[in-house]
Amino acid sequence: MPFLSLFLLIFVIITSNSKEGELLKLSELKKGQKAIVKSIEGNKEMKQRLLSFGLTKGSVVELLDCSLSKSNIEIMVDTTLLALRRQEAENIEVEII
Repeated sequence: MPFLSLFLLIFVIITSNSKEGELLKLSELKKGQKAIVKSIEGNKEMKQRLLSFGLTKGSVVELLDCSLSKSNIEIMVDTTLLALRRQEAENIEVEII
C-alpha cells in the first residue's frame, strides 16, 4: 500500500501544470496559457516570417487553440491571430507568465 501512495505522489508531481517562470517550447503550452518569447531558432526565412507577424523575442503570446493531434496551434501575439505548425512552435522557447 505505501508503494502505491508513493507512485501516486510521483505521478502527480510529474504531471502537474507548468509553473510561472518555467522555460519550455511554445508547442508545450496548454490552452489558455500566456508566455513571453525568450528565443527563436530556425533558418533566416522562418525568423523573418515570424517577425513579419510580430512574433519576436519579448513578445507576449497566448495559446488559444490547437488541433487534436497538436500538429497546428493558434496563438495570439498582441492583436494578431497566428497559426503555426508544430515544427515551427518547437523552435520557439517561451517563459510562462
